[in-house]
Amino acid sequence: MEIILLLIYSFFVWLIFFKYKWLPWNFTSQIIVVSLPIFALTMVILILNVVAPSSSDVRVINYVVQVVPRVTGRVISVPVEANRPIRKGDVLFRIDPVPFQQNLAALEAKLPEMSAKLDSAQAYQRELNEQLKSARSTRDALSSRLALAEKRERQTAELAQTGAGSKFDHEQAQTEAASLRAEYASTAAQMAQVQQKLSATTSDGQLSEIAQARAAVEQLKAQIIDARWELDQTTVYAPADGTVINLQLREGSFAAQLPLTPVMSFVEKEQIVLAMFAQNELGNVAPGNEAEIFLKTQPNRIIKCKVDSVVWASGTGQLPISGMVPQTGATPLPMGRIAVRLRPTGKDADTFIAMGAQGSGAIYTESGKLLHIIRRVFVRVSTKLDWLVLKLH
Repeated sequence: MEIILLLIYSFFVWLIFFKYKWLPWNFTSQIIVVSLPIFALTMVILILNVVAPSSSDVRVINYVVQVVPRVTGRVISVPVEANRPIRKGDVLFRIDPVPFQQNLAALEAKLPEMSAKLDSAQAYQRELNEQLKSARSTRDALSSRLALAEKRERQTAELAQTGAGSKFDHEQAQTEAASLRAEYASTAAQMAQVQQKLSATTSDGQLSEIAQARAAVEQLKAQIIDARWELDQTTVYAPADGTVINLQLREGSFAAQLPLTPVMSFVEKEQIVLAMFAQNELGNVAPGNEAEIFLKTQPNRIIKCKVDSVVWASGTGQLPISGMVPQTGATPLPMGRIAVRLRPTGKDADTFIAMGAQGSGAIYTESGKLLHIIRRVFVRVSTKLDWLVLKLH
């Protein structure tokens, strides 16, 4: 662009000093004619670099998802094609579901048996509770009868000693009291046995057998849920709108759930446009500023953008994680550039831009708007030069 301006300037110099000879061509005019464009271009470019900074490094970046199956198996279907648009939720590939269906069916078949064991353990606890209740009632009844029998035993003993009662009645009372004592002791022992069985309970009052059975049922249900999830994972869907690049997966291939061995790379449609600037160029740049970019893949095409954000970070500001004291080095680090994220707007918001496309661009700040026209001319001339393919073969 500077060459074009110099050519235009030279044309006017020719008209003024040689064609029409309005001014004399002497040493003074020669010094002025040569010095004027140098100072003028220098000042214009320096001011433009502040109020409308340009970048010769604009990059288009796409998110890339490394597709790794969550289950391992043989691939039976790959319905997608490479380098074709894919919608979110479309099937990428399917893994043979038969082994996972069989595993799920085997686990589901065990559930009734485990549930029956739980019901049996709960019934056993109810039976023990009933036995304890019955034994306690029997013991209370025997306690009353035993007290009455012991009272009768004492009474008959007193009557026998005074001759007012027969010895037979006393012996019969003794026998009945002894029988009730034995029966009471048996009932107490039975109740203690039931209480001992009921003492093996958890904190919520359930028998250990019930807790174990319930734990087994819950564990089996968790295994069923996991098996059902694994069966669902045999079909892998597109995580977003995008394209599959370099599709090598074929039917019959073996897909494994290894993070380091993805089966395909999925390029999302969402893109990031980054423009790299020197650190002292961004003093006036703010989100919302207008920007224009032009890419080598689309010669003579201006893509309108807005500044989304300035990425105020550079790799030179990060130290590696280490137990060692950082090395300062003998020479200073090269100054890292600052990235500015741009978003295409208006009719260019849905423009197809190739992943990895590179080009140049400029940002128009709120300062020095009268000079923006010069930068816009620079941009438009530069994008026309992208038509030139400079190679000799």
